[in-house]
Order: sequence, then C-alpha cells, then structure tokens
Amino acid sequence: MNITHIEHLGIAVKSLEESIPYYENILGLKCYSIEEVADQKVRTAFFKVGQTKIELLEPISEESTIAKFIEKRGEGIHHLAFANQGVAEALAEVEAKGVRLIDKAPRKGAEGLNIAFLHPKSTCGVLTELCEKPE
Repeated sequence: MNITHIEHLGIAVKSLEESIPYYENILGLKCYSIEEVADQKVRTAFFKVGQTKIELLEPISEESTIAKFIEKRGEGIHHLAFANQGVAEALAEVEAKGVRLIDKAPRKGAEGLNIAFLHPKSTCGVLTELCEKPE
C-alpha cells in the first residue's frame, strides 16, 4: 500500500448551513466547495488545513449512512481518509491480510476521487477510506 498523506477527516453534521459558520467564523477556515454526492445521499463541504482537508457530511435522505450514523452516535468524526496510489491494489492487499472491506472495488466519491472504505471492525474501530485522484 502506498499512503502519501491524510486526505481528509469526514465529519457528520446535521446541517451544513449551521456547521460551516463555526469553521469559517471561529476557526478562520474557508469553505472552498459544496457538492452533492447523490449516490451516497450526502452534501459535502470542504475546508483545507495545510495538505489535509476537512469534509463535512450532511445527509440528504433518512436512508443515508450519515443520517443513520448521526441518529446512532450524534454528530462528529465519521471517518479518516488516506490518500493512496492504487486503491484497487490496496483493497486486494488488505483483504489478503484479513481486513474486512465495505467496498470490494473503488467507486466515485466527492471531488471526483476514486474511493473505497474499510470496515471499522477490522481497522481498530475507525472507518477508514482510501482515496486516489483518477489518472
């Protein structure tokens, strides 16, 4: 596996409109992108902190995994995403090492990244996302 850096921290929120002002007005960050990812039933807002991003995730459907996460655990850190070169190869590698996969193959995520998730039961309780920019 070739992890280059932490790509982003995903934070589940009930409302982007209510959450963005904290990051902008209190922390002094600038929201540079808001995007809907329809197949994941979320709206996202991104902030850059050095090389790492913060991704706010707002559910747009009660069927969204983010809506279910908030209902069960409340708002807060949802996942940790690593930038990786070769997500498909990384999935095969970690699966061979016994890691439980949520995604058997990369799929499209926010910002056009190829993404795949590893199950938190195999990753010390942290939902882990692998991300790569498509070539």
